[in-house]
Amino acid sequence: MVHKSPLDDPENAAFAWARYRRLMRFMLLATIGVVIIALGLLYTQNEDISPHFFIAVALGIGFSMMLMSALMGLVFLSNGTGHDDSVDNRLPRRGKGDEAD
Repeated sequence: MVHKSPLDDPENAAFAWARYRRLMRFMLLATIGVVIIALGLLYTQNEDISPHFFIAVALGIGFSMMLMSALMGLVFLSNGTGHDDSVDNRLPRRGKGDEAD
């Protein structure tokens, strides 16, 4: 029997997605802060660095942090709404004579 997900309710879904967007806005601000600090440290510690290096560092840190934030935010959204509990993940049992594929 398939259980109904709490995200099927429009009111619960709207609340959950609003919370996710709030988390992503906070992480965007944190990411911008980390990128500025990293670029500032690089600028003060090194003298002859190409501008391309600064661009690559900013994009690398920014993309990595935002991707990790988005994926962890989806994990929090799924667990926090009870969507994980609605999944039926019972697998059939294997007997002693069954072989692995």
